Amino acid sequence: MIQRSPEIEAIVRRWTTLIRSHKVADLPHYLSQSDALVYIGTADGELWRGQLVRDGIADHLAEVPDFIEEDIEIEAYEHGETGWATYQSHYTFPGTGSQGTHRVTFVFVLERGSWKMVQHHISQADSNRDKLGIEHTAFQRLIAAAEAGSHSFATGGLATIMFTDIVDSSAQAAAMGDTDWVRLLDAHFRRIETIVTDHGGSLVKSLGDGTMSSFQSATGALRAARAIRAATGSPDAALALRIGLHTGEVVENRGDFFGTVVNKAARIAAAAGPGEILISEALHLIAGGAPGDALAEPVSLFLKGFEGEHAVFRLAVDE
Repeated sequence: MIQRSPEIEAIVRRWTTLIRSHKVADLPHYLSQSDALVYIGTADGELWRGQLVRDGIADHLAEVPDFIEEDIEIEAYEHGETGWATYQSHYTFPGTGSQGTHRVTFVFVLERGSWKMVQHHISQADSNRDKLGIEHTAFQRLIAAAEAGSHSFATGGLATIMFTDIVDSSAQAAAMGDTDWVRLLDAHFRRIETIVTDHGGSLVKSLGDGTMSSFQSATGALRAARAIRAATGSPDAALALRIGLHTGEVVENRGDFFGTVVNKAARIAAAAGPGEILISEALHLIAGGAPGDALAEPVSLFLKGFEGEHAVFRLAVDE
């Protein structure tokens, strides 16, 4: 099934951010190791393949002068071990005053659990009248007809979703008795809600012995996860938690959140061990390695309900 891909969207966003900020040395890490790798630029002769792309991409894009991008639009999808994305923006080169529409298509493949770029194709918007001597109107007519009868619906937009879960809660509840267990849970949930709120998030709901929270800020979510982990102590403490986080586009309805991003965040939390915080590759890329958020090397996991392997990172915490 084809589905939206917040991981690929985050990779594309990170790729373009590195180019704008001239931090191009990291770009080869996002490329496939396959000989099928292709880079297609806008000038005559700018079609390169394989190792040549991996060796030359950083120097090639380092030559791009300072520019400003506005009205950025990204759409990303995945199906099995293949993904793709479109990127469009309005650019301005202050040095020359040149302006225009920048469009890129990307193709990705899964390699060792991480999405890697196998094709990068840049195109510039030109006039059909100038090139073909005609103006295409078929799609414009379809769009106008659709807009005339369309009904919009609201989505929650981009969010970071965090799940927490108490390890071995059933055994603890049986040992403590219902009354004491419920009292402990109530204090635990209130503590989590306070931490989440202090870091700019919202506690969406409690789920038996777990919680679900949402954040507009990816770094705020990471800070909250570490604070919750610190508040509950080490893995052998009375309440050992597993925590999982994922970032992407969610659908909001009546204060709750739905969609693939929510489901994946829950699966990542379920894969964590006692006292562990696991985060998705999408969150890692969007947060951009915020200061103090040390990460272990990524591991590839199979997540129930999702095809293929998925890279996750363990967020280091102070014991």
